[in-house]
Amino acid sequence: MTNQLTCRPALASERHALEDLQRRASLANPNDREALLSHPEAIELPLEQIIAGHVFVIERDDATVGFAAVLPRDDGNSELDALFVEPDLWKQGLGRFLIEHCANIARSRGSAALHEIGNPHAEGFYRACGFQQIGIVQTRFGVGLLLRRALL
Repeated sequence: MTNQLTCRPALASERHALEDLQRRASLANPNDREALLSHPEAIELPLEQIIAGHVFVIERDDATVGFAAVLPRDDGNSELDALFVEPDLWKQGLGRFLIEHCANIARSRGSAALHEIGNPHAEGFYRACGFQQIGIVQTRFGVGLLLRRALL
């Protein structure tokens, strides 16, 4: 196995497979499991995001191993709206690879910063990827960290 990593835009036909990946990754986090089991409708990847070219798939040796979404914000910056990696492949650099790809996409779209509402259990990961906490927000599943990564 070569472990070659590539990122590409997601296809509309992949929507349900990506939602299944999101479900596996989300349920693998014990802090989120109960809330997600109570609200399975929370797992949704809007088709409009895929069609607009905002969703990116990471592949390793031609197998889908994760995805992320980068959305435009009203302030001209970008929002990392999704970041999911197959749970049995965590801690192998795939999430960091996706974030770097998303940062490059955001930069190419003229964004000065990449924003994220992160789960507190992933704070160390986001800090290691260059994000700084700029606040907190209440989400439907609890406290979220408002994070920002400068791109310039």
